[in-house]
Amino acid sequence: MPDFHFSLDGNVPKVTSGGWAKEATVHQFPISKGIAGVHMFLDPGASRELHWHAIAAEWAYVIDGRCQTVVLDPSGASEINNYEPGDLWFFPKGHGHSIQTIGDKPCHFILSFDNGAFSEHGTFSITDWVDVSPKDMLAENFGLPKEALNAFPKGEAYIQAGPVIPLSQALDAPWPKESTHKFRLLKDPRAVREFDGGTFRLATVDEWPVSKSMSGGVMTIRPGQMRKFHWNVNANEWHFYLKGKGQVALFGSGGRGKVAEFSPGDVAYIPQGFGHAIKNVGDEDLEIIQTWDNGKFEEIDLDAWIKASPNYLVSNNFAGVPAETIAKLKQS
Repeated sequence: MPDFHFSLDGNVPKVTSGGWAKEATVHQFPISKGIAGVHMFLDPGASRELHWHAIAAEWAYVIDGRCQTVVLDPSGASEINNYEPGDLWFFPKGHGHSIQTIGDKPCHFILSFDNGAFSEHGTFSITDWVDVSPKDMLAENFGLPKEALNAFPKGEAYIQAGPVIPLSQALDAPWPKESTHKFRLLKDPRAVREFDGGTFRLATVDEWPVSKSMSGGVMTIRPGQMRKFHWNVNANEWHFYLKGKGQVALFGSGGRGKVAEFSPGDVAYIPQGFGHAIKNVGDEDLEIIQTWDNGKFEEIDLDAWIKASPNYLVSNNFAGVPAETIAKLKQS
């Protein structure tokens, strides 16, 4: 069994004038072939410059602070949205976008991408593009004198420091369509799913039509409780541990199993179809940001499978187990 635990917050950050980003891709975390993740921090006034991703869509959860995004799609339609803690955004692969802190507090968020090979060091950034392009062609493109381009940044800005944007000036311009890029995860009642031991807030393509290639949300497990054994039918699963202490038991077929413990700042990766359970082994609520690389969310619980099977089949599978134990399995 490969290692399915990685310390995202323990990784070396990419630091610029306006903030930092730490990433977990398949290059640092080999099991994570389907999903990559980033923890990004923007200082007040800083912006993650205009850019796009050629090989992955972007899903985000805002942890703290406020920010504004701008996105442009191939039709030419654009949207400007403001975000606060608990909000999500989703940008399909190739769509141009940017992120900027608004207000006088820093903003940080978790990004998840539906390609484990995606790296924040490989985004297509506007400053990088302008810097490496012929000045005469740029001047013609923008209707500028060629010498005006000498003032533009040299190299990629990535996260750029800047003056604080007061909340009163950061006006949004929401998308005039049903498939907005923003979802209020902590405020939308459609997202709530209860389970024995906790609460799961989830946004799928059914609740959020733009999110066609990813699902995601936040799971809260009470102390001593667990999300029981199950597997995901159609997607890989990625965790970022936000609060508390968790334990994950992973089953990989062929006699393979592994258990690992997770603390805030850690990530876990569960390959598609691998059985697993998550237990809160701390003394406070366990909070986990989770994503899947499929807009449709599908899972099967182990106890539901046993309950749906005839007694004689379960007894045959677990030969030698007393009948009263089999009966309890069916009632679990």
